[in-house]
Amino acid sequence: MKTIKTLVEDIYNLFSLNPVDMSEEEVDKYIDNFGEMVKLHTKKFLYDEESVDKKLRLSQIGKPDRQLWFNINLNKEREELAPSTRIKFLYGYILEEFLLMCASIAGHDVKDQQKEVSVGGVVGHQDCIIDGVLVDVKSASSSSFRKFKQNKLTEDDPFGYIAQISAYAQANNLKEAAFLAIDKSTGELTLAPVHSMEFINAEARIDHLKRMVISDTVPDLCYDSVPDGKSGNSKLPVGCVFCSHKRECWSNANGGRGIRVFKYAQGKRYLVQVGKEPDVPEVIDW
Repeated sequence: MKTIKTLVEDIYNLFSLNPVDMSEEEVDKYIDNFGEMVKLHTKKFLYDEESVDKKLRLSQIGKPDRQLWFNINLNKEREELAPSTRIKFLYGYILEEFLLMCASIAGHDVKDQQKEVSVGGVVGHQDCIIDGVLVDVKSASSSSFRKFKQNKLTEDDPFGYIAQISAYAQANNLKEAAFLAIDKSTGELTLAPVHSMEFINAEARIDHLKRMVISDTVPDLCYDSVPDGKSGNSKLPVGCVFCSHKRECWSNANGGRGIRVFKYAQGKRYLVQVGKEPDVPEVIDW
């Protein structure tokens, strides 16, 4: 019986010269299921309208307080994502489904996929349990992947992944959890164990959030601005760039003018303090 310790090696072996230790009929079953999941995800991105979710979810409890307060209390349409961002999210979902398919074909026990769980009355859907271990599957950029590979997520976790996996593990009364991550650029895999000592207290966090979101007091900014090189300007931190509430949060930036956006070769840069005008076009309608 296989254990999760060999999961990455076993998935790699599927793509080496080693034969698959499973009948072709069984393999086809997993491939067909993967195909169905790709179809569902693709149709969702092509046809389903995005709705604004006003409920706390377990997947969100690691997010900063201010962001969650705005999620629940701010009456506005969801900020439309750039097409490139939507494509990135879609192939991220597809990669995660691909890894679960490979884990099954490699002979590991994959169960309870997308099982609904609840902690403190807040609902979420876990990725799965592999070989008795709660597993959250993540596709990541190379820089984010290094945090999984070096087991440094507890030191730098802007998206609240530790809180999320803690809640799922505690809902299942499990003491072990792990992230199965793939580098979207290279295809490299890693398994990052999360010991129960690293879990947050999900129930206490949820109790705090329930009180916080019904308060009339808006929490402090989630992050401080960061220097934009040596220009003397300041820009949004990474945690704010992809947040749909950045306009409201930083409305007092630049002397009340709000965020100013400039189009660099590497992409848009969101400046909250402009001391020196950038020598690139400013994006007015963003």
